Amino acid sequence: MNPEPRTVQRVYLALTLFNTLAASFIWGINTLFLLDAGLSSTAAFTANALFTAGMVLFEVPTGVVADTWGRRASYLLGSVTLAVSTVLYWLAWQMQAPFWAWAATSVLLGLGFTFFSGATEAWLVDALKFTGFKGNLESVFAKGQVVGGVAMLSGSVLGGLVAQWTNLGVPYILRAVALAVTFAVAFLYMRDWGFVPKTAARPVQEMRLVLRSSLHYGLGSPPVRWMMLAAPFTFGVGIFAFYAMQPYLLGLYGNDQAYSIAGLAAAIIAGAQIAGGMLAPQVRRLVRRRTSALLAGLLFEVLLLALLGLTTAFWAAVGLLVLWGLAAAATLPIRMTYMNGLIPSEQRATVLSFDNLLGSSGGVVIQPALGKVADASSYATSYLAGAAVQLAAVPFILLARRERPVSDPVEFEPVQQGG
Repeated sequence: MNPEPRTVQRVYLALTLFNTLAASFIWGINTLFLLDAGLSSTAAFTANALFTAGMVLFEVPTGVVADTWGRRASYLLGSVTLAVSTVLYWLAWQMQAPFWAWAATSVLLGLGFTFFSGATEAWLVDALKFTGFKGNLESVFAKGQVVGGVAMLSGSVLGGLVAQWTNLGVPYILRAVALAVTFAVAFLYMRDWGFVPKTAARPVQEMRLVLRSSLHYGLGSPPVRWMMLAAPFTFGVGIFAFYAMQPYLLGLYGNDQAYSIAGLAAAIIAGAQIAGGMLAPQVRRLVRRRTSALLAGLLFEVLLLALLGLTTAFWAAVGLLVLWGLAAAATLPIRMTYMNGLIPSEQRATVLSFDNLLGSSGGVVIQPALGKVADASSYATSYLAGAAVQLAAVPFILLARRERPVSDPVEFEPVQQGG
């Protein structure tokens, strides 16, 4: 029997809930965790950069895995890999390990996340198409964003409080346990609806074919290529801004041991993500082209980052952080719909992994660079520098808009017209 669209959506929302909950236990305290282990700001953000380097290294291979062995297999592998690497991260903290151990474990964490990226989104789009879904894709992505925001809010606040009550290592143990639950949910309920895993006698050759086709539909497609090339600047600055907010807010608050305040930073982003997910369908109705919403959102984010670098008041920074998270969250489902409307089903996971790869590449370079700015000057200065770097994404979005792609008009629905 074919599943109903609501069944697919429920599985997607459940996977989003448990995956994000597991991940978010440490989001509010990760930078503090690294600094507590004796790393400098530069070393801490270099470790984060190596995490994104792991994502760069493994994005395409794991995307090809999802497009050959199946999206369910990729998701299950991701759950196991991330659980194991999280435990290793905790052990590095326990043992006050040298930097090489942090570097290796960070790369392994990146591998774990790449099994999810691309595969989950591709699974949803193909499964909805398989069921004959007639709604708009932005609304489904927005629901996932709201559920993810609720999970992030719960996990980050709980992680900060647990760290305050116990120590900075316990949230990592909670994360590993939650990932085991995530594995069980995916194993029981996730099926490759609308996608047939490839079981060719020559799997390496099959993977090469998928990779070649993905290059054609990814970097070889101008409207997809330009949007991908904007990702290093937006993702690289975004991930730095999120993790730097922990020590930045503690500095403004005046107490570098107030771990619950660090958890508040992640919780604020989670709340903004919930609100942004709810606003995304309304934002979609305000414009005739998706690139208009993406461009306006990007410029607003740049302004907010600059203001974050100029403020010296804790509560003003909190308010700006809320608006920054809201701007990013309200436009993300729109970007996801734009991209999926231009990618064929057979190459969807790999092309989306290429997109994530380029975004992660920005994080590899931008995080340690802005971390060095923070060490040499201040976190406030690093936010000003980040705003300038993010402006570099604007020309690429304009180039994508100039291509007048089929998925740019808001009335276009990729699920109905085929991936």
